[in-house]
Amino acid sequence: MTAQHDAAASPVVGDRFEVEVGAVAHGGHCVARHNGQVIFVRHSLPGERVVVEVTSVGSGRRFLLADAVEVLAASPDRREPPCPYSGPGGCGGCDWQHVTPQAQRHMKSQVVAEAMLRQGGLDLAVDVESVVGDHDGLGWRTRVTYSVDSDGNAGLLRHHSHDVVPIERCLLVTDAVDAADVTRRRWPKARSVSVVSTSTGESAVTVEPMPPAPTDRARLLDGIPESVAVVGVRGTGRLHESVAGTEYTVAAGSFWQVHPGAPELLTRAVMEALEPRPGDHVVDLYSGVGLFAVALADVVGVGGRVEAVESDPAACAAARRTSHARPNVLIHEDKADHWLAARSIRRCDLVVLDPPESGAGPKVLERIVRLSPRRIAYVSCGPASLGRDVRLLSNLGWTLTSLRAFDMFPTTHHVECLATFVPHHD
Repeated sequence: MTAQHDAAASPVVGDRFEVEVGAVAHGGHCVARHNGQVIFVRHSLPGERVVVEVTSVGSGRRFLLADAVEVLAASPDRREPPCPYSGPGGCGGCDWQHVTPQAQRHMKSQVVAEAMLRQGGLDLAVDVESVVGDHDGLGWRTRVTYSVDSDGNAGLLRHHSHDVVPIERCLLVTDAVDAADVTRRRWPKARSVSVVSTSTGESAVTVEPMPPAPTDRARLLDGIPESVAVVGVRGTGRLHESVAGTEYTVAAGSFWQVHPGAPELLTRAVMEALEPRPGDHVVDLYSGVGLFAVALADVVGVGGRVEAVESDPAACAAARRTSHARPNVLIHEDKADHWLAARSIRRCDLVVLDPPESGAGPKVLERIVRLSPRRIAYVSCGPASLGRDVRLLSNLGWTLTSLRAFDMFPTTHHVECLATFVPHHD
């Protein structure tokens, strides 16, 4: 296939050519090669032959980014994308609308295994487990932030772009989120509109920036059901989630797992990984609103305690409201590395950590090891950073005893992992 210039010698953005698609890579791409150059291709599947269009040239021309714009030989795992906004040039929120749910989990398993081998130095087979609460990978997102274009239309961004794709309905969101009717009205002068729907039936909308004039604020209620709170105008941003019979206070803007089945599944998995005992002293790092801290506090009892460390003030405030009847939960508003460096405690029995996608890193892990816990449960949304930290912990004398992966973000490339570690001598 020819382009407007000699694409074989020096491809540029907009060039098209045929490639054979290889293995899946982290980030929603598959790997292909053209004249020896690596290409990361979106909207493709391993084993396919496709026509790609170059969308970006990497630093130093070391690689290309491209979209599969025509499928010449399709994988049996390909399906017609259920969302009309998906595909090259469309919404960037989903990576794998074109992939069957079972194949998505298999591809994520490959990504996790590759990260463990390449970054962690371990050859592991990992099965990605499905999560109860979605409908064939759709209708699961309980929290979403829509961007707003210059005409006031709410939508989602194109891949690696600030361009807004206006949408009528995102197929990933729950019915309750869609019922807030955010995408079917205008939002003049807003940059973004966030919607939250909880397991207890509450919903809230947050507009950024909030209009300063009272009359403009009042207009934000137009078309929004009366049962939905609009933060700063009607109702409150203080919401509630229920997990295994325990009610948690959650601020509308605080982190909470977006898949409805995730909080209970993760809590149960962490408890199984740590095997807490009455009287244990537990450190919960990056603790958020206290999902793990509260559950652990109920097991360690009055003779034990849980130190929950979180840097977000709103999340700490929510955690204090949830745990107010549990004096064995201590909430520390601080960054994990700073709190650990202060050596407020000398040792503990167990550690659970749920860092951002960038992972924990050497300073945090070295300080965790100094506490001499008997087990560490590491929750991760970044396979590459987890692989790196697996290697770091191995060098510090710790063994990975279990690795589980969960499909908490269907139709996207994201995957949640739980790694369990014990000291080598155990």
